[in-house]
Amino acid sequence: MTLRFLGTTSENGNCPTLYEIEETGDLVIQGDLLTDPKHLAQLRDVKESEAFVVVPRELLTRYAPKE
Repeated sequence: MTLRFLGTTSENGNCPTLYEIEETGDLVIQGDLLTDPKHLAQLRDVKESEAFVVVPRELLTRYAPKE
């Protein structure tokens, strides 16, 4: 599958960054891992294969597909 770079709000090549899987239209988000135990305890239906990242709202409002 092919990742298409959509945009970033970071400087100097750091995260956060937004990508799209071209074949499916799904989004891939690069960001810092969510590590706060209080926030992690509030997540629901977490699968072992899942990870959570923190993303500034600006990244999604600026670069997420609108359709």
